[in-house]
Amino acid sequence: MTSETRFEYVVVGGGSAGATLAARLSEDGKTRVCLLEAGGAGKHLLIRAPAGVVAMMPGHGKISNWAFDTVPQPGLNGRKGYQPRGKGLGGSSAINAMLYVRGHKSDYDEWADLGCEGWSWEECLPYFRRSENNQNGADAFHGAEGPLQVSDQKSPRPITRAFIEAATQMQHREVQDFNTGDNEGVGLYQVTQFHDRKRNGERCSAAAGYLFPVMNSRPNLTVVTRAHATRIVMEGKRATGVEYRVGKETKRAMATREVILSGGAFNSPQLLMLSGIGRADEIRRHGIEVVHDLPGVGQNLQDHLDFILAYKTKDTDNFGIGLSGTGRLLKNILQWRKDGTGMIATPFAEGAGFLKTDPSLERPDFQLHFVISIVDDHARKLHLGYGYSCHVCALRPHSRGEVFLQSGDPMAAPGIDPRFLSDPRDLDTTIKAARMTRDILQAPAMGKYRHKELFGVKDDMPEAEWERHIRARADTIYHPVGTCKMGVDDMAVVDPELKVHGIDGLRVVDASVMPRLIGGNTNAPTIMIAERAADMIRGTAQAAVAAE
Repeated sequence: MTSETRFEYVVVGGGSAGATLAARLSEDGKTRVCLLEAGGAGKHLLIRAPAGVVAMMPGHGKISNWAFDTVPQPGLNGRKGYQPRGKGLGGSSAINAMLYVRGHKSDYDEWADLGCEGWSWEECLPYFRRSENNQNGADAFHGAEGPLQVSDQKSPRPITRAFIEAATQMQHREVQDFNTGDNEGVGLYQVTQFHDRKRNGERCSAAAGYLFPVMNSRPNLTVVTRAHATRIVMEGKRATGVEYRVGKETKRAMATREVILSGGAFNSPQLLMLSGIGRADEIRRHGIEVVHDLPGVGQNLQDHLDFILAYKTKDTDNFGIGLSGTGRLLKNILQWRKDGTGMIATPFAEGAGFLKTDPSLERPDFQLHFVISIVDDHARKLHLGYGYSCHVCALRPHSRGEVFLQSGDPMAAPGIDPRFLSDPRDLDTTIKAARMTRDILQAPAMGKYRHKELFGVKDDMPEAEWERHIRARADTIYHPVGTCKMGVDDMAVVDPELKVHGIDGLRVVDASVMPRLIGGNTNAPTIMIAERAADMIRGTAQAAVAAE
């Protein structure tokens, strides 16, 4: 017999949204909350040390990383794309570059215009502020009392300062804060990193900020790791629990109020489809009984396609592979352990840019991540020596893909098809952005660092040559969203309160609900979504009690 435990809420997925949600819902000591996470505890040293991302991101050994692949992409010369996803409490916030970015205020106003009432910039801003403990204190845009530690970078490298100067030489403005709603310009990213004396310089994943401080002191909060959800338990059109596996044992966590999916843009739609909720033909194809025909499940996948320009340098004050590097690395490890500063504290992507390919545009349409090392194929291809890279991505792609079931086996990876560059407008923007970015990297301020340009990029390349480079090397910069989109149209999966259309007692709370990809990194907005959802869920519970 399958063992059962009962709670008010069962949250599936302990990533950025799930960790936030479980911590907030369990603030009421009378409310029993269960958090199911398929990965591990999310506490090891490679996670806590920001530079440890270089060991986790490539996916070798799948250290804290599901390391998914896409199906072959026609727009990328038939290559399979790589999709790293966090595997453990904290989710992808445990393996990302820690960049604290909200996007442009118009991104959220567009959500509201699409029928997502309550999700405009002004309505979302209080939840950004609630989540945040900003090193620089509270103001109209930032909070200083939230669980998520937001810090200035500890030790940005001189080469990153040179990149910012180079951009200003190309007439781009320098900005100090990218999170006020208007993010045009260049500067340094803020990061989700501890800034208190005890843990200064450590990564602040969503779990480290929200979950770890409370999970051992709240008897009403149950956190189960290595728990792989296999299906939602249904009674008619109501979700009543979650079936999951721990090792070879099958268990059930039953929910008297709600089941909440926070598995992210790939795993939330996958679990819905495995549970019979989604496109009827897709579900039946795998021998699964249809519970509710909801055609938008898994559709509307959007992601930022990333193209990299890189150079070798004779400067060794960054990350690289060389004889002098080992001793310097050991010295930096000791410095980080002592005071949280130095190169181990780096997010790698130190320099930021949100720029326009056309000055007449109302908002930036591409983003830059300036990285203090050579990046090639997600750091899966290494280069001897030292260098630097600049990531270029079009911020609001028109291409749309999907997530689908590869089989009816709940332990199988989801099928992922971003359909990169299926809309030609994305290629056009990427080419323009790459040319502008190379102009910045060729500006005088970068002169003393430039030694050799990599990947065969050269002066005066025609558009066809740029296209060849992009199709040969571009891939994700890890921002998949939209596969359980919020809205009121026929392809919406959840309503503006994140309740699944046509199903009682079931919500989705993660990046999959974004109807459109925001113009920036997605971690901070995902945490904001969970903060807002916690209020909605509590409000529903209070209304139900009042009605009794």
